[in-house]
Amino acid sequence: MNDQGKPVLALFYCQNVPQSGEAERQALEEKYGRSVRFFPIACSGRLEPVHLLKALEEFADAAYVITCPEGACKYFEGNQRAKKRVERTREIIGSIGLERERVGIVIGAKEGPKTLAQQAEGLTAKIAALTRSPVHVRK
Repeated sequence: MNDQGKPVLALFYCQNVPQSGEAERQALEEKYGRSVRFFPIACSGRLEPVHLLKALEEFADAAYVITCPEGACKYFEGNQRAKKRVERTREIIGSIGLERERVGIVIGAKEGPKTLAQQAEGLTAKIAALTRSPVHVRK
């Protein structure tokens, strides 16, 4: 959790998400401060479970991936691979007693795609109900 008591979100996103350029990312980082950490990736299919797990271990209360729309990946199957890897990560954290909701994926829509800012707003609202990750609770 950050200083304001909000859960910290690690947000990995495909660089093909609308309005996800450097200027937009910097504006969002300024808006959300420590609540959201943004990680642009060339293709969501390059993301491995270890990246999500490392974020959960080091700083995040939740880790989500935003992909380009199914069938619109410039690398053909990247978003499909990301979907499988996110599901595998959810299985892993579930097996160790963490809530599966701490990891997720948002697949972009072909019709009426949402911008990075819109996606970030929706995800921060979604994870707002999460408690602090037990991984980060000091004894």
